[in-house]
Amino acid sequence: MNTADLEALVAPVAASHSLEVDRLEVMTAGKRSVVRVFLDGDGPAGRGPSLDEIAEATRAISAVLDAADITKGRPYTLEVSSRGVSRPLTHPRHFRRNTGRLVELALAEGTVTGRVLAADEESVEVEVDGTPRRVALADVRRALVQVELNRPVEGEDTEEEAEV
Repeated sequence: MNTADLEALVAPVAASHSLEVDRLEVMTAGKRSVVRVFLDGDGPAGRGPSLDEIAEATRAISAVLDAADITKGRPYTLEVSSRGVSRPLTHPRHFRRNTGRLVELALAEGTVTGRVLAADEESVEVEVDGTPRRVALADVRRALVQVELNRPVEGEDTEEEAEV
């Protein structure tokens, strides 16, 4: 199974659901193949695709792959998901879609950790220790979202506020 042929089939389907193919993986698992499709997009809030969008795209991708018989009748398993939080941020759209999230930026002069405030085609603005800092994307060697398990969600009352 050729990934270029696979992408030629999947990309238009993803685009019809306002999504883009982030990457494709094809692996052999015994007599069957596993086709993994990772999708990305702005989603309803501009912060990535929703589970419903991924589910709708999955059904359409499955139908197209079945009709094309890209595996020549051999069984395969289709797995479709979002690009995932552990993937490096490599394009301006990745930074934009992660506005509000904590990121670690590896720069020539060291590592900076801050919350993404805004991003455009050439730079990202992060809040570092309460101070906004603009960083040129060309200066970013590697950027990763930092997972925050206990971060309060804006607009929700905290336990202390609810007791008052």
